[in-house]
Amino acid sequence: MPEGPSIVILKDLIKELHLGKPEVLEVTGNVKNFDKDRLLHQKVEDFKSWGKHFLICFNDFTVRIHFMLFGSYLINERKKTAVKLGLIFKKDELNFYTCKVDLLEGNVNEHYTWQNDVMADEWSSSTAIKKLKEKPNALVCDVLLDQQVFSGVGNIIKNEVLYRARIHPLNKIEDLPTAKLKALVNESRNYSFDFLKWKKENALSKHWEVYSQKECPLKHKINKKELGKTHRQTYFCEKCQKIYK
Repeated sequence: MPEGPSIVILKDLIKELHLGKPEVLEVTGNVKNFDKDRLLHQKVEDFKSWGKHFLICFNDFTVRIHFMLFGSYLINERKKTAVKLGLIFKKDELNFYTCKVDLLEGNVNEHYTWQNDVMADEWSSSTAIKKLKEKPNALVCDVLLDQQVFSGVGNIIKNEVLYRARIHPLNKIEDLPTAKLKALVNESRNYSFDFLKWKKENALSKHWEVYSQKECPLKHKINKKELGKTHRQTYFCEKCQKIYK
């Protein structure tokens, strides 16, 4: 599943096409939960991202694309597999595959809180800390994947942030010292931008310290377990990452 930085890359790639506010000249695809002809001859007002969601904003509605586990896209190219949604403009086309596509009525700002997005200019660390304190019994490995707190954080970022902050994934929020709460929040944003940089350089996996690793940078053995309510694969170092009581 693409994490927030990967969606930012898609947004930036499309904006590099200098489309401006293009008119949709043709719509293709097998999307069935709304009438795709609604998009025909409409002008795109903006391309946005919120966490793991890619947003195509029109005047009074927005198309939301969630790539789920196996979604993909092509710009000015096509696959042989069936397209979920394809938008053809005067000079360019966007094609989305194996993804979830929804139509949101009204202004996009009515649907999203931009302060939650770790990649957004509007990101608020104080809001994140406040929300964390409202979940005292939650495990950090679960809260980091809560898109209403850390929109855009996925499993790779979760694992790397916990190692950077030296926080064991099975800590409860209420047990973390204030300094560690702040570190958790700050590293979530810092690592997301490092992720973006390394992803653009095709070097992301070279910088993994615990994710899919057998040893941490200090040569300690990495544990691999499905943890928390989410049961997501978690990589951690028992020696480097502390449990607070």
